[in-house]
Amino acid sequence: MTRLLSATLAAGLAATVAAGSAQADTPSFPKPVTHILAIGTLTPGTTIAEVRAILPTEVRETVKLYLAGKIDRWFSLADRNGVVFLLNVTDPKEAHAMLEALPLGQAHLMRFELLPLAPLAPLRQLPGVGAGSP
Repeated sequence: MTRLLSATLAAGLAATVAAGSAQADTPSFPKPVTHILAIGTLTPGTTIAEVRAILPTEVRETVKLYLAGKIDRWFSLADRNGVVFLLNVTDPKEAHAMLEALPLGQAHLMRFELLPLAPLAPLRQLPGVGAGSP
């Protein structure tokens, strides 16, 4: 089963990459947004001293979002100052408003790139998981 799943995923991903986003002979399935990946980086010119002055409040407000179920996971960027949040929201506008309301957002010291995420489409290639499946 693991080999079948791996082979199906590999074939599906390869076909998706090779075909690009507009392939006429493959039906397009709706891709429901299930999460938003938010990558936050400091705005150019921001100093560490500015961030440290706001950081205690930023952390407290971020924890509140986590406890409210809005942030599923959070990480630090390994190669530079910044964060990555996996958000339990599906609307990029809601995600943007929520992150801009945080203290670093209000101070214009951090900006976020928002990437809507959907279920892995090549899984539809598995037997019994086509367009008619739930």
